Amino acid sequence: MQKLELDKEWMFRRGYLDSITMLENTPGTLVNLPHDGMIGTPVSADAPAGVDMGYFTGGVSCYTKYVYFPKEWESECVGLLFDGAMMNATVEINGSKAALWHNGYAPFYCDLTDYVTFGEENRITVHVNTSMQPNSRWYTGSGLYRGVKLLHGPRVHIVPDGIYAYTKEVSDGYAFLEALVEVENAGLGNRMAEITVDLISDATGETVTETKRVIQVCSGAIETARMALNVENPMLWDTEHPNLYRIKATVKDIGAYRTHFVGEENGTTDETEVLFGIRTVTADSVRGLRINGKSVKLKGGCLHHDNGLLGTVTLPKIEERKIKKLKELGFNAIRTSHNPPSAALIEACDRIGMYVFDEAFDAWSMGKRGGDYNQFFDADWERDLTAFVKRDRTHPSVIMWSTGNEIPERGGLGGGYTRATRLAETIRYLDGTRPVSNGICSFWSGLDDELAKGQNQAQNASDGLNTNLWEKATEPFTNGMDVVGYNYMEDLYERDHEMFPERVILGSENFPKEIGFRWPLVEKLPYVIGDFTWTAWDYLGEAGIGKAVYFDKDDPNAPKHPWDIMPQGTSPYPWRTANDADFDINGTMLPQGAYRSIVWGSDKTHLYSMHPDTFDKTELISMWGFPGVISCWNYNGYEGKSVELVVFSGAEEVEILVNGTSIGRKKVLTERPLPNSVRFETVYQPGSVVAISYRDGKEISRDMLKTTGEPAEVRLIPEKSEALADGHDLIYVAVEIVDKDGCVVPDAQVPLKAQVSGEGTLAGFGSANPITEEDYTDSLAATYRGRAMAIIRSGYDAGSCSLTVDAEGIGRAESELNMVVKPQ
Repeated sequence: MQKLELDKEWMFRRGYLDSITMLENTPGTLVNLPHDGMIGTPVSADAPAGVDMGYFTGGVSCYTKYVYFPKEWESECVGLLFDGAMMNATVEINGSKAALWHNGYAPFYCDLTDYVTFGEENRITVHVNTSMQPNSRWYTGSGLYRGVKLLHGPRVHIVPDGIYAYTKEVSDGYAFLEALVEVENAGLGNRMAEITVDLISDATGETVTETKRVIQVCSGAIETARMALNVENPMLWDTEHPNLYRIKATVKDIGAYRTHFVGEENGTTDETEVLFGIRTVTADSVRGLRINGKSVKLKGGCLHHDNGLLGTVTLPKIEERKIKKLKELGFNAIRTSHNPPSAALIEACDRIGMYVFDEAFDAWSMGKRGGDYNQFFDADWERDLTAFVKRDRTHPSVIMWSTGNEIPERGGLGGGYTRATRLAETIRYLDGTRPVSNGICSFWSGLDDELAKGQNQAQNASDGLNTNLWEKATEPFTNGMDVVGYNYMEDLYERDHEMFPERVILGSENFPKEIGFRWPLVEKLPYVIGDFTWTAWDYLGEAGIGKAVYFDKDDPNAPKHPWDIMPQGTSPYPWRTANDADFDINGTMLPQGAYRSIVWGSDKTHLYSMHPDTFDKTELISMWGFPGVISCWNYNGYEGKSVELVVFSGAEEVEILVNGTSIGRKKVLTERPLPNSVRFETVYQPGSVVAISYRDGKEISRDMLKTTGEPAEVRLIPEKSEALADGHDLIYVAVEIVDKDGCVVPDAQVPLKAQVSGEGTLAGFGSANPITEEDYTDSLAATYRGRAMAIIRSGYDAGSCSLTVDAEGIGRAESELNMVVKPQ
């Protein structure tokens, strides 16, 4: 079916509006989709979800748009395609309910054929409801955050997400493919349909091969055409070579079948296409994970679905930017934790080259929060899982499915054992070409009280974990899984391999600061196929899960264990972000990311300092945290005070020069707690600090911290100067406070005011400060560590756009941008 963007100019209103009179008499705001109805709402200390939602609050809201359906479509099928709507979405057409979809992440199609009046405008209203708080363990956003498409096509048509193609084998210079096309006959009597499938090079647009099939599709039925394609000298897809094709399917209604075939000259035609890559995936405990027959270790990061300052607004350019940055650091895989991602993210991974561990659910029928998906799981899981898998199953970046994360039923309660198998079998029926997994953790949640108690007793006993309690209780849960995901249980890898020698293990979620001593284990063990850190990119909600606290060593009231600083109760308002990632919410690499790049083989040197206030204090780091190092040598008022320096390096030795004088040379740590690091103590004096890394006695790289001058100006750095005037493009503009020499002042916290004029809007404005009351949708913010970000979104008109930022007490900067029409 033909897809038309339907994102322009929806009327957004708060509250549930159940009549045309209420709609007409309730003020609204005209918005372009995708749109997050939560990100601009006030935060408050008494928000029902607290740290889970970053102190945002949910509610009920609606979107309305009048759409003209041409008279010539009257013999066709029409509908709306939602890539996700948060959540409990009710779709109405001219006041009549047409669909209800509870899951806020799963895609769905709403058939409007029997509701629409053709040749007239029709009122579409979508209500969303996130009022039952808390409904998640992180920020969900609200509304039509992934946009809407209008579909129309003939009565005999390809079902939305009805193309499935996969690689059966690559050998002897050929790729042997199979393509399946689902064809629906919406009430035309028994029809014969000719299906053509073209494999098209995405790079050149040339057709590589073509095949045809004729099938019968009875009235009201959906039938599947199966076709083989043989591709000579195929271009294979992997992360280093993301070679893409497009599968284009065409369905022609060629006539009726009664007692015999009655051909027709002017039958209708429908066509659609999807991205595709030729590649194979296998996993076993002897050879590990293999892509196209080559061994791969997954250098993975978990990602939530929000996009920082923009809330949950999802656009292709956002996802492309994120994936590019992750790949540049060294990641080759992401985990879509813990729900179906956007189609835009999957396409970005296809095009840029990033493996995807594609996850379905965070909860099954046993909930983690009172308002979460557990309420609807029993009724909806198969429908939601099917829609998710069908949308993503042809994309080459998706190499593994996950049926869930830390599911409370993992110990067997709530029918968990049989349910786990049933979900895996459902995925395998829809797509038998990829491994199926699940992120399983120890027993600490849900109603597994006796198991959790037994596990804790076993851990504290003299025989340690040798009771095998976790393995015994979860073994039935892993039935049907090709890969078993271990969340935070790396210490079990080798012992569990002895128990289950055929088991393929994946570090599906792991603590970020442990990568230095965990990654060598991943490389060593063939049956362990990778590691996914929590997390690769900072996110809203779970506020403060990655924080560190400092206290005097003799403080009797100090917390004793990382679990003592879990967010609930220790991340008071206005904590907002998780603060646990390799990149902050604006895409700036954090020390954690620099450290990971060293572990993965970078020869760079990364030099940081600890604030003098922390010297000689005990640093207690959250399990998801990282040492509180910062890129700063501005400590005015601390002259002569002791300060600690921390260097990340893959070299053998590191030397430190303070204002040109060496304070020593040390061997880089190779063991716990932080391999590939070294610490030095010195006394703070303004000037410069240089760290030099040596291997075999020769310098391989260096890094420097320098005391900057006072803030002198505000600098704007656009990541590009032009955006397409299609309503979906963005320009990220870094805002920096710099001294007279142009160096970022790392301790500058300066109030800012932004203004955008011309053809563009200020879609997001703020810093990456994890503790903030900023409204990212207004024009006021403050720099954090000398930096902030302005995000300009294009409209639908071409022309110039100007961003002006005033920095209090410093001055003003302006950046001229352009919104342009896409070349034909």
